Amino acid sequence: MELLDNLTKIACAHKQHVVLAEGTEERTLQAADIALGKEIADITLIGDSVEIQRLAEKFDLNNIDKAHILNPLDYPMYETYTKLLFELRKEKGVTMEDAAKLARNPLYIGCLMIKNGDADGQVAGAANTTSNVLRPALQIIKARPGTNVVSGALLLFTHSSYGENGLVILADLAVTPNPTAAELAEIAIHSGHTARVLGGFEPYVAMLSFSTKGSANHPLVDKVAEATRIAKAMEPDMHIDGEMQVDAALVPSVGAGKAPGSDVAGRANVLIFPDLQAGNIGYKLVERLGGAQAIGPILQGMRAPVNDLSRGCCVNDIVQMIVVTANQAIGLKKKQGEL
Repeated sequence: MELLDNLTKIACAHKQHVVLAEGTEERTLQAADIALGKEIADITLIGDSVEIQRLAEKFDLNNIDKAHILNPLDYPMYETYTKLLFELRKEKGVTMEDAAKLARNPLYIGCLMIKNGDADGQVAGAANTTSNVLRPALQIIKARPGTNVVSGALLLFTHSSYGENGLVILADLAVTPNPTAAELAEIAIHSGHTARVLGGFEPYVAMLSFSTKGSANHPLVDKVAEATRIAKAMEPDMHIDGEMQVDAALVPSVGAGKAPGSDVAGRANVLIFPDLQAGNIGYKLVERLGGAQAIGPILQGMRAPVNDLSRGCCVNDIVQMIVVTANQAIGLKKKQGEL
C-alpha cells in the first residue's frame, strides 16, 4: 500500500527509538528483526537476553544483534526509573516499594524510558490486554495538555473507492466505552489530526448515528448532534458534520439526498462512532466480511505514542505499528520544532 510505503520512508529518514515491551514474544521478535533490517527504527527489546537469543536462533533472525536489549530484572537505569515512577505516582498512594516492583514490569519500563527521554514510543499488546498496555501509559506519559479523553483510531484499508481512495480512519475503537458529547467532539478532532499526520490528507469527519440531520428523534441522536456542534466550535477550520448515517457519510448519491449542502456527506474519510460498542462491531464486520485490512488501534491524545496491538495480530501487523508509532513521534517533534 502506497501510504504505508510512504510512512516507512519517513520513518527511515527520521529514525526514532521504539520500545517493544514484549521482547520474548515470538511475533514481536520477528517483527523487530524486520524493522531493524529495513532500518525503520532503533529498537529496544525488553526481556531476558538469553531467551531472546534462543528465539532469534530458532527463527533464524539475523538482525536482532542490532537491537538494544533490556533485562527487566537487571538494567542500569532501574534505580532512576524507580525514583521517577515514585515521584510521578506518590500522590496517588504509590510507595517506593510499589515503584520498585513496577519498575520491573516491561510495560512500565517502556513508558518510563519514554518519560525519561530515553525512547520515543512503545508498541505492545501481542501478549497483553489493552488495559494492561494503556494503564502505565496513562499513569506515566499521560495525555497531552488540554486533552480530556484518550481514544483509539484505526486505519482501515478497504477495496472500495470510499474515503480517501479506499482508506477510512475510524474512532474510537479502543478506550472510551460511552463518551459524552464533549468527549466525542474531542475524539473527532484528534482523529482529524491523525488523518493529517499519518494519512497525509485533509480530513472530512462524519459523526455517525442511526439518524441523518434529524431523521430520527432519540437521546442517542441528540448526543451526536451536540458533539458535532462542540467539535465545529473547537476546530472551525476542520470539515466536520453530523449526525449522519454511514451510507450518507460515504456514498455521494446518498449523501446528496439525505444531507444536501453538507461538505462532508458523501466524501467522509474519518468516521466517528457514537460509542465503543458500535465502533468495535463495525470495524470487525468490515474486516472479516469485507476483507478490509485494519491497522491499529492507534492511541490518540497522548504526550508520546504508545500503541496497542490485538493479541491476534500477525508479524506484519506489528511491523506496521512500529512504522505508525515512529511517524507519530516524528509528527510530535515537528509540531514542537524539534525536526
